Amino acid sequence: MALGLEQPPAAMSDVHVDNVIDSVLPEAPEQTLPVQQLLLFVNVFEQLKANYVDDVTDETMINNAIKGMLSGLDPHSEFYDAEAYKKVQETTTGSFAGLGVEVVSEDGLIRVISPMDGSPAKKAGIEAGDLIIKIDSTAVQSIDVAKAVDMLKGEPGTEVTLTVIREKERAPLTFTVVRDIIKTESIKSELIDDAFGYVRLSQFQDRSAEEMRTAINELMQQARAKKSSLKGLVLDLRNNPGGVLDQAVGISDLFIESGLVVYTQGKSPETRIDFAATEGDILNGAPLIVLINGGSASASEIVAGALQDQKRAIIAGEKSFGKGSVQTVVNLMDGQGMKYTTALYYTPSGRSIQGEGIVPNIELLSLNVDSENNSNFIREENLAKHLNKNGDGDQTITTFAQSKKTREIAVVDNQLYEALNLLKSLIFMQENTQ
Repeated sequence: MALGLEQPPAAMSDVHVDNVIDSVLPEAPEQTLPVQQLLLFVNVFEQLKANYVDDVTDETMINNAIKGMLSGLDPHSEFYDAEAYKKVQETTTGSFAGLGVEVVSEDGLIRVISPMDGSPAKKAGIEAGDLIIKIDSTAVQSIDVAKAVDMLKGEPGTEVTLTVIREKERAPLTFTVVRDIIKTESIKSELIDDAFGYVRLSQFQDRSAEEMRTAINELMQQARAKKSSLKGLVLDLRNNPGGVLDQAVGISDLFIESGLVVYTQGKSPETRIDFAATEGDILNGAPLIVLINGGSASASEIVAGALQDQKRAIIAGEKSFGKGSVQTVVNLMDGQGMKYTTALYYTPSGRSIQGEGIVPNIELLSLNVDSENNSNFIREENLAKHLNKNGDGDQTITTFAQSKKTREIAVVDNQLYEALNLLKSLIFMQENTQ
């Protein structure tokens, strides 16, 4: 059951938003109904109705049965009662109250796909991959997952204590998170050393492709103002849980001249849908590095997979999450609804993203680096009475001096630092190849 805990409904990462349909009763079943299993269901229903310790309505038991039928299929299929479905259908306002995490259920627990940039969860120390086992004093496995999600919600300014299991940590970790209004600004950009673009996309929203184009054009203007040009770009999709499909296609299309971006494939061959790029590359072929990690999911993986297969970018960082399924939302009777998996995403070369993720071309691990202690080498020029023998030949060499900003990046974000070095290497090769 995909929980999409703190995502505004219009940006649910695991819903094919163009695929919302009204349910209709079939005229006749194509296959014989499993009579024995239906009799078993009726038997269990009658036993519970007659002997369960508390009074439970027929509606509650049937709804619980439907929930179990869907959640037992995969983590992203879900039944909504009328109240929950109304929330799903609400239009996002650009901000909402919560912790700021995208999550999915896993064996009765809650797995964090990724915390949003600047969110209370991120500030408190919650990381992608954390497995929530306790909310305040309540064990998650002792209650329904939907109820556990409700416990995470609350008014801004209130606290919730999360106990999580984290890989490579010997004991569970405890974090106190203060709920707040989550602002959904999805794009940040910066020009580094007058020539290198950096764009951070934290989630895919309804206008992300348009905002990405605007951000890159602004970086180009900034570079021209510095008497330079935008020589290349680092696109940061780390901890991006995804969003609407058409924006993933649109962002990929910004950089790909032509060809397939992604396709979806359902149960039968005729359900395949192709999404192709249109002519034009906003960077005019300038080098592109895409950063991903285990918190990069869904739409992020579509972009990374497309750019990787089309050989338009080098994918760097760590293996992505592996969320490559498409969900259809169905309107049911009495204001209720359901969401279930109907197809899988495939990269242009036919790779399934589901459960596999995108493997980077170059692995960059997240490390703590102290740049102040990494440049204390003694060189010839430091020796007393060293020979100063600079020839009179042409010494013009393409160099990229490191600014104070770049040195700061080396300490606080070594993956980005290495991605910038990789970008500079590609630019150097491009500018010095005849």
